[in-house]
Amino acid sequence: MALRRLGWRTEAPEGVYVPDRVLRVAEEQAGRVLRSAWWRAQVTGAVMAAWPADPARRTEAEWTALRATLADGVAIPTSVLRARTRQIAAFHTQHGRMPTDVTELEPAPAAGRQVVLAAADKQLATIERCAEDPCHHGVLTVRLPTRPNPRSRDDWHETRLRFRLPRSVPADAVLCAPTLRVRSARLLLDVPYATAVPKPERTGHRTAVAFDWGLNTLLTGGTLTLSNEPQPRVLTDAHPVYFRANGVIAKSDRLRRHSEAIDARIDHLRTLAASCRQRGRRPNPHLLTKLAVLERERRHIAQRRRRLNAHLAHAAARFVVDHALAAQASVIYLEDLRDMEARGKGRTLNLRLSQTVRGSIVAHVRHQAGVHGIAVVIVPPRGTSKYCPVNRMIGCLHHCLTQHVLYDENVAFPDLAQQQRPAAA
Repeated sequence: MALRRLGWRTEAPEGVYVPDRVLRVAEEQAGRVLRSAWWRAQVTGAVMAAWPADPARRTEAEWTALRATLADGVAIPTSVLRARTRQIAAFHTQHGRMPTDVTELEPAPAAGRQVVLAAADKQLATIERCAEDPCHHGVLTVRLPTRPNPRSRDDWHETRLRFRLPRSVPADAVLCAPTLRVRSARLLLDVPYATAVPKPERTGHRTAVAFDWGLNTLLTGGTLTLSNEPQPRVLTDAHPVYFRANGVIAKSDRLRRHSEAIDARIDHLRTLAASCRQRGRRPNPHLLTKLAVLERERRHIAQRRRRLNAHLAHAAARFVVDHALAAQASVIYLEDLRDMEARGKGRTLNLRLSQTVRGSIVAHVRHQAGVHGIAVVIVPPRGTSKYCPVNRMIGCLHHCLTQHVLYDENVAFPDLAQQQRPAAA
């Protein structure tokens, strides 16, 4: 409706009848693309307005000036600003000038092949549980055209789609309007659901768990509690837990190396094909066939890696939440490593650090912990190794409890390095 107030209406092709509710779905998707592009344009303008003397390294004053230029500069990760700076610097090196806007830095945005039914009302689409099997199946009723070019309202009829619900959907959950996607000639439904969950508390926590990120050992965590003394102490049992997915990580590394080898062969074949065209010769058909096969194989490997990372993130989040439930903790602490950039560690280690699925794990932890009313706190990593250099996880736990969540305004926490050094070691 905001787009319509601006006069940016979507018009159906001439001679084709499209209900207004279908047009709203298309306008909603266009509005999301425009909103994302507007945000990127704001970031690009702010980076160019506060352009540093050395694009490779900003000073503290230049970082402060850049974040002050943005409306919500404190919440934007540093890695996003650095990536945009490198993009602008590359454009300046290639063209000898600064870009005028984000439209010169990026191609035109493209919308995915999906239909967001949440933008429509119940006259276009309704969703409910199947009457015969409400625990395992649902029914989507949506008005669809009966011909490619509908001419009138009579060409739009209600269609009932029966679909299977995953086992993770609770039996008492309320199904919401889905998003329809087409993949490999199959119709997929992204069905959100709503269920009542306890509200996480902001204060008053007595037991907490925290996890530290790693490379080979993906997560290292432990439990801390506050004693019931007049002057509470931070106590730990000094029994850390580990989430190791050595097999999955090794398989991901094998797929990564295989993908890199295929990329090198594709680049070589593309160079040969381009050289033939520059000399006015037609590329060898066998070469083009091999190139097409390699590109298909690269897409297949990328899909396998995405699926593997998704399973790894879900399993890691399940491990974190299960440990919090077993410890009867009411808060989970995780390090904020959004700004971490892998540089100067070698090509292989840099890739492994950059491709760790930390963001997906945090998203899954937030979702799964919210079901049980457990709060999730993202902690800045600065200073987490100060108190215990032998066991960084214990230092992170102490730093979380004493610095970043207010349990009681009248409680003064003692130094764990002095009172709990034997337990931490």
